[in-house]
Amino acid sequence: MELFERRTHERFMRRALELARKGWGMTHPNPMVGSVIVEQGEVVAEGFHEKAGEPHAEINALQHLGRMPKPGAVLYVTLEPCSTEGRTGACVAAILAAGITHVVAGATDPNPVHSGRGFELLRAAGVQVTSGILEDDCGDLNLIFNHWIVTRSPLIAAKAAVTLDGKIATRTNDSQWITGELARADVHRWRRLFPAIAVGAGTVISDNPSLTSRVDGTVWCPVRFVFDGLLRTVVDKKLLKVYTDEYKDRTIVVTTPHGGLGYVRKLQAMGVQVWNINSPTVRAPLPEFRRLCVEAGIIGVYIEGGAQMISELIQTRQLDYLFVYRAPILLGDDKAKTVFKGLRTEKLAHAVQLQSVRHTSFGPDQLMHGRVVYPDKLQVDETTFSIG
Repeated sequence: MELFERRTHERFMRRALELARKGWGMTHPNPMVGSVIVEQGEVVAEGFHEKAGEPHAEINALQHLGRMPKPGAVLYVTLEPCSTEGRTGACVAAILAAGITHVVAGATDPNPVHSGRGFELLRAAGVQVTSGILEDDCGDLNLIFNHWIVTRSPLIAAKAAVTLDGKIATRTNDSQWITGELARADVHRWRRLFPAIAVGAGTVISDNPSLTSRVDGTVWCPVRFVFDGLLRTVVDKKLLKVYTDEYKDRTIVVTTPHGGLGYVRKLQAMGVQVWNINSPTVRAPLPEFRRLCVEAGIIGVYIEGGAQMISELIQTRQLDYLFVYRAPILLGDDKAKTVFKGLRTEKLAHAVQLQSVRHTSFGPDQLMHGRVVYPDKLQVDETTFSIG
């Protein structure tokens, strides 16, 4: 492919990506997808997948065109067109019916059952297919969907805001705020993407957070998980926001039989849901939590700590994805609070790593995020392993 042609394809694919992001947090369990139709070098129609059960991006773009495409029209789409009927009809069939003769795609369908089949059907019908344009960007857009469609398990992600030396608070527990307003606003953007947010009992007790997403003046509440194996958050007479606000019916307390049925009934009487998971300890088993998420149709959980919860997720290999915001602040204090702990990493080859890493700057702060990859040898320091 000539450089000029690739740059042209990338220009239109970037517009398709912009359109896809308009479905941010609205399409679960489907992916976000954007599409544009180009005639003689000009965009003549656009579309994106707005909501699960509604038309896909390609069909929306064709409908917005309102006529048959002109000869030589090119359809750009961020994800391989689907080849199965589903609830809205196969996009491959719609493209062929419209007479499109050239399709330019970003990412390939990650579903092993369908991966590449849409391209094969288009090519078999004589359509020119160009794929892999801004493939990394198009794939990264749907990190939750990609994990779900391959593993049939929710993407468990965690977020941390740290100093240059990896601290989340001073020795006196002063932590507000490590990062600036732009970085904190980006956290709300990710909250809007994930179907659920999770915190530990300690975070709820100390911070009394609302756990809502506030983007562009709009408040949205995902499912809110509180991990509390002993139901410590119910013992206190202080009325916590997640149990009393207008979204309390979207709060789910994940606990164990060690918490006591009386407190379970108290929560339920307040309109709060409870997942009481059998466990020999006061820590709810993550595999069973994942299974319950699958039953509830929750395909992604964004965990906001604290340090104990995130560390335990890594120690037990249950963390799939990690977001780390880093601020240009240096504490240099051995007694300052550390977010990641509890491992015995004696060699770099045994370190936990991030892959498919993305970087973004927010003023002086930086965000690094990527998929968590565990080494074959992951040693846990049993002397520091805590029970949440």
